[in-house]
Amino acid sequence: MGKKRVAIVEEGDQAAKTDAQKAKKKKKARIVERGNIYIRASYNNTMLTASDQDGNVLAWSTAGAAGFKGPRKATPYAATQVVDILLSKLENVDMKEVHIYVTGIGAGRDSSVRALTGKGLNVTAIKDVTPLPHNGCRPAKRRRV
Repeated sequence: MGKKRVAIVEEGDQAAKTDAQKAKKKKKARIVERGNIYIRASYNNTMLTASDQDGNVLAWSTAGAAGFKGPRKATPYAATQVVDILLSKLENVDMKEVHIYVTGIGAGRDSSVRALTGKGLNVTAIKDVTPLPHNGCRPAKRRRV
């Protein structure tokens, strides 16, 4: 157990300590002029990620985190709600120009892009980066009967 130490605290020190604990430090607002927003719209969910030019993630949001469950996560309405949540997380960042990268073929794909453009962001580019097979896998061997 070891030796116990008794600390004598004066009243003035304790009052200063509680005031310091009450006044929490506010996070510095990170100023990012230009950034990227990545939209992944699958059949089951819609995910948005905001990053700066170097790829450092600033905020993200999904339809599941917005409170939607089951097949309602992939709806266009859920995608607009995800955009609202993402932009509320980005309020202290003060992002003005964005490049939008869209992946996937879900229902929330178009509605999330429209919601982003309607919220006052200056969209400089929209790019579709959905992976496409050039020739696909090798077909199975022909069946001999």
